[in-house]
Amino acid sequence: MSKRWFNEHRADPWRRKARQEGYRARSAYKLKQIQEKFPVLRKGDIVLDVGCAPGGWTQIATEAVGDEGLVIGVDLQTTAPVEGAHLIVGDIRDDLVRSTINDTLRGRPINTVISDISPDITGRYDIDQAVSIELVGMVADYTLPMLNSGGAFIAKIFQGPGLDALIAALKRRFSKVHRFSPVASRNASSEIYIVCRNLKPHHGALKQTVTEEIEGALSKLGIVMQEEDEEDIVPPITGFTVHRRTSEEE
Repeated sequence: MSKRWFNEHRADPWRRKARQEGYRARSAYKLKQIQEKFPVLRKGDIVLDVGCAPGGWTQIATEAVGDEGLVIGVDLQTTAPVEGAHLIVGDIRDDLVRSTINDTLRGRPINTVISDISPDITGRYDIDQAVSIELVGMVADYTLPMLNSGGAFIAKIFQGPGLDALIAALKRRFSKVHRFSPVASRNASSEIYIVCRNLKPHHGALKQTVTEEIEGALSKLGIVMQEEDEEDIVPPITGFTVHRRTSEEE
């Protein structure tokens, strides 16, 4: 850890503000600023938070939906309880996890999917960015079938190859798709947020998944996304774990 990084981290106003206001992570203010620009979280809504640890976004979502709403958080890591939220430890791709979500919903539709998901950072931006694209595509593929027609989808993405293909795929599924950079994002960060609104009623009739559309676009650029043998993955990709040095850094 460099002295420069430590000093910037210690002086970070969003980190201090999060501590003072009781939020678990500085990233809570990113969702606050997204909500101020695009007020997709409403009182009484049901929200699915994918990659919810350490819980900053879950806290903001529960505040937005109020007592009549519900926030369901899913992460591979155990997340400390958040008042007003139902937290599930597991992988969104797991049938049992999705069954638990459906049991919790009791037939009610999800209004918004939010995801501040990141890969475990390797330090190689080309790898990290590619995995980021892959993760968001996967989250969309597994959650959009649970999302109500007219619903919203918000996710973090690292800028680079595949971003335009991801946005194009989402535009085929949503009436409105925006790129947004919250003020709370670090100045040097390459992250942006994709805010998708008004899920189209017939999106399920599309022949390809979001991931397949991304792979097709990348293959035309000579970039191939493929499954690797487990022993060849260094370091391993761990799904929905949010990478952070401390619970308040991101």
